[in-house]
Amino acid sequence: MLIDLIRGNHSMIEILAGVFASLFVVFCTLPFHEYAHALVATKLGDQTARLAGRLSLNPMRHIDPLGALMIVLVGFGYAKPVPVNFRNFKNRKVGMALTALAGPVANILMALVFLLCKNIVLLFPTSNMLVLALAYFFIFAASINVGLAVFNLLPIPPLDGSRVLQLLIPSKYYVKFMQYERYVVILVFVLLLLGVLSRPLNFLQNAVYGGLDFLVSLPFKAVH
Repeated sequence: MLIDLIRGNHSMIEILAGVFASLFVVFCTLPFHEYAHALVATKLGDQTARLAGRLSLNPMRHIDPLGALMIVLVGFGYAKPVPVNFRNFKNRKVGMALTALAGPVANILMALVFLLCKNIVLLFPTSNMLVLALAYFFIFAASINVGLAVFNLLPIPPLDGSRVLQLLIPSKYYVKFMQYERYVVILVFVLLLLGVLSRPLNFLQNAVYGGLDFLVSLPFKAVH
């Protein structure tokens, strides 16, 4: 996020709005992503996350320093994985997949809320600096949440998509794949900083963001 804003020669108000939106997402909306994981796991019969204190909106229980830094710098990142014991699910693979999907779904819902706020703010004249700053803030906050949903659905550890992947491949291959989790995290971070992974992710992010923004904007266009 910050790297793209600086490279893109954006105005100071856009850069500040982007930074504040990134920090807001890390400390105020990322916990909803992790809470969603813990809540679904608990509802499906696994109490591991709840007993570990992860059924909480306290950001300090969820923040991963490297993942948070990635969100601020490139707009994509992650938090500490919520502990889950798949043996407690009636259907182990489906339970893990539903628990994993809960986080990205939470991000999409939050993006919709931010887009709604953006459209409400834009009912006022953008010549007002406060209105413009708030509009940018909500745009960036929505975009980051969409980016987190897209990023976390990648089928690589420790992201949520890797938990969904187990539905598609044999367990013996999945276990071997997950053994390289810590190395994959470093590789992903490097690829994001170099822009290699950012480009396809930005494409997907923009496509999803555009679709959501179109849907949320429809009632406001009718008013005009």
